[in-house]
This record gives sequence, C-alpha cells and structure tokens, in this order.
Amino acid sequence: MNRPFDPVTYPPPSSARAASATVYDEGLRRHMLGVYRNMALGLGITALAALLIASTPALYQPIFGTPLKWVAIFAPLAFVLFFSFRVERMTIGQARTAFYAFAAVMGVSMASIFLVFTGTSIALAFASAGAIFAAMSLWGYTTHVDLSRWSTFLMVGLIGVVIASLVNLVVGSSTLQLVFSIAGVLVFTGLTAWDTQRLKSEYLAYAGSERADKLAVMGALSLYLNLINLFQLLLGLFGQREE
Repeated sequence: MNRPFDPVTYPPPSSARAASATVYDEGLRRHMLGVYRNMALGLGITALAALLIASTPALYQPIFGTPLKWVAIFAPLAFVLFFSFRVERMTIGQARTAFYAFAAVMGVSMASIFLVFTGTSIALAFASAGAIFAAMSLWGYTTHVDLSRWSTFLMVGLIGVVIASLVNLVVGSSTLQLVFSIAGVLVFTGLTAWDTQRLKSEYLAYAGSERADKLAVMGALSLYLNLINLFQLLLGLFGQREE
C-alpha cells in the first residue's frame, strides 16, 4: 500500500534545503538592513532638528524659556502612543512618514542638551551608546539563546524607569536620578538585544507580506528609542555641563 508523502520521511534534497536557507537569509538580511536604514534616517532627522533649534535663539528661547518646554518634553511620548495605536491602520508610506515626523519632534525635545552639555560630552555619550547598541544588537541577531524569557523583566523595568523619570521631573532628586539612570542603561541594553531577536522572529512569521514592511518601520522605532534612551541616560550620568 502506498503511503502519503511524508516530508519527515522523505525530506527535500539537500540542494533544495540549501536554496531555501539562502533565500531566507537574503530576505532577512534585506529586512534588517531596511530596519537599520529607517533607524539611521530617523537619527539623522533628530540630530538636524536638535541642532537647528539649539543654534537658533529665536526658536529655542520661546520653547525652553516658557511653559512650552513641557510640550516639548512630553510631545514625543504622546507621539509614540499615537503611532502605536494607529500604525495598523496606516499604509507603509504613512507609517514611515509618521516615524520621521516623530524623529523631528524628538529632535525638538532634545535640543536643550546642546545648551546644557559640552559638545565633547555629547559626542562621547553618543559614541558609548552606539558601541553598546551595536554590540547588543549583534548579539541579539546571532545568539541562539531565547531572549523572550527576559521580556517580562524588561517590560517591568521599562515601566519603572519611565515612572521614576516622570516623578523626578517634579521631585528633582539627584539620588533618584542616579538610580533610574543606571537601571535605565541596563534595561535599554537588554531591550536592544531582545528587540533585535524579536525582529528576526517577526520576519520569519510575516516574510513576503505587507505587514513585514510595516514591521520594519515599527522595528526601526523600537531600536531608535533604545539607542536614544541609552544616549540620554549615559549623558546624564557622565556628561559635563557647560560652565
């Protein structure tokens, strides 16, 4: 009696498996390059917006010298929440536009660092954050360890850091600032590795679909936020202020 085809009993030839793996690897490589490209463009927009505001007194004085500074501080958080709830209804083009608009808003919010910290401190903090980000993202991409086991811990830590930072805006405690800055560096370091591995898993689930392209934009936002937060926390810990 003939048995139905069993892919386990009769696996595809090795040449077919190799071809399939090559196609997957190439597709994943393009997907991740798209994520990092979107992220890099977002960082560039943020830097340009921050430098423009910081170098133009007619722009930064009305923002940071008035209660408008609170709008600048909280606008990125509101933008992220809006983006998260609306992204499923957006086209890919709209999602990219929203991400780049968010990057510009973040640049306005971050302009004050150029008024507070020395250029050397800013450069060193960004270089340090970039090195940490690159190492952890590479590890998250290559490791076979299941990092999803960290997800609950990292999410709880993230919520704790956000709440502590908001409380410290009112309290202004240097001790609390130090504690949540150190905790924040650890949390965003872990999130970088986890988010990178998560992006690989999402590509495997949605490869070839329109959702995969949209996930590349959302993934860029996640990694962008990890790097930006690492930079700000390291600058707060080690940055030298202008005299």
